[in-house]
Amino acid sequence: MANTSSAKKCVRKMARKTTVNKNRRTSVRSNLRKVEDAITAGDQAAAKTALSAAEPAMMRAVGKGIFHKNTGSRKISRLSKRVKAMSA
Repeated sequence: MANTSSAKKCVRKMARKTTVNKNRRTSVRSNLRKVEDAITAGDQAAAKTALSAAEPAMMRAVGKGIFHKNTGSRKISRLSKRVKAMSA
């Protein structure tokens, strides 16, 4: 357990940041899941709109340090490649 007042404050800050980061991570995963569902359903228009919503959400999460930069780029790249392949 934290002994000093600064350590106790640090514990409080970490708890707040943890809840915020969990919410952000959950919303990003939900956006990615919407793209996946649209791809599996074969609905190209829905997949494009879901991807256009998921990309900035993922990059915001990358900027906040929730996901690594390469992870965000990799996920968006693979999803956009799959959405693009639907038209062909």
